[in-house]
Amino acid sequence: MKRKAIITSIKGDSLSLKESKILKKYKPWGLILFKRNISSFEQTKKLIINIRKTVGDRKLPILIDEEGGSVSRLSKIIDNKVYSQKFFGDMFTKDLDLGLSFYKNYVSSMSSVFHSLGININAVPVLDIIKKNTHNIIGSRSFSNNKKIIKKLGKACIDTYKKNKIGTVIKHIPGHGSASADSHKKMPIVNNDYLNLKNEDFSCFKDTRSFFAMTAHILYSKIDSVNVSTHSEIVIKNIVRKKIGFKGILISDDVSMKALKHDIFTNSLKALNAGCNLVLYCNGKYEESFKLLEGLPLIDKFTVKKTSEFYKFLS
Repeated sequence: MKRKAIITSIKGDSLSLKESKILKKYKPWGLILFKRNISSFEQTKKLIINIRKTVGDRKLPILIDEEGGSVSRLSKIIDNKVYSQKFFGDMFTKDLDLGLSFYKNYVSSMSSVFHSLGININAVPVLDIIKKNTHNIIGSRSFSNNKKIIKKLGKACIDTYKKNKIGTVIKHIPGHGSASADSHKKMPIVNNDYLNLKNEDFSCFKDTRSFFAMTAHILYSKIDSVNVSTHSEIVIKNIVRKKIGFKGILISDDVSMKALKHDIFTNSLKALNAGCNLVLYCNGKYEESFKLLEGLPLIDKFTVKKTSEFYKFLS
């Protein structure tokens, strides 16, 4: 499978001629959709069909961030703003059985929407734990300040989507909860010691069986004082792979975010060299997409193998 090690994005609600040409020539591993790409149900369905036809892959991974609550890309199609992860965490706290049942039914309903559109990966669940100093960029996107609730509902999310043949992306590994800054705007620095992080933030991600995970653009100063986690071989190999035990495809968070201090191409190469299997590019600018698609390497053997397993799962 010859695919570039990138999940790319497009500008509008249809493919431009230039975008079609680069997708056809360079073949990204996948493509992520945003609110700017979605104006109606039929338009979105046709767009996804066209993307897959252009790349020449009927199972091409099409991702979306449909967390519910404040992060809803499908707002022109469905009203999902009430159903944040905190909504389900609060419901589960009040009544375990009802909360779990309601959440599983919600995930199954969303799966039906994704299948109808042609989306096969939803970038959920958010497994970051809420703490006193957690930046509000996470806020209601988290299930809870209780790691047991996060693990329980996170597992239900992954398992229910899996049952419905939809892939999931756990995020933001190894944990955004101790960060007091928004990584979209600046690099958060977390000074907590390893033991604290291991018992709190990292534990929420341990032994989860999601096909995919997305990195946190955070500098954990007591673990790697130089490199943000997405660019840290220490964090990825020692924490994400060994201690947390994540065995799937690791995706960088968006390489155009301000937490990463280099240009997007350098940010991407550093992420791949540190151990990310794929980089995520979200801005949808043609010139940047072209530069990344042209210059980045093909996916490695591990990603080829795991992608084949995912495609088999979709069958």
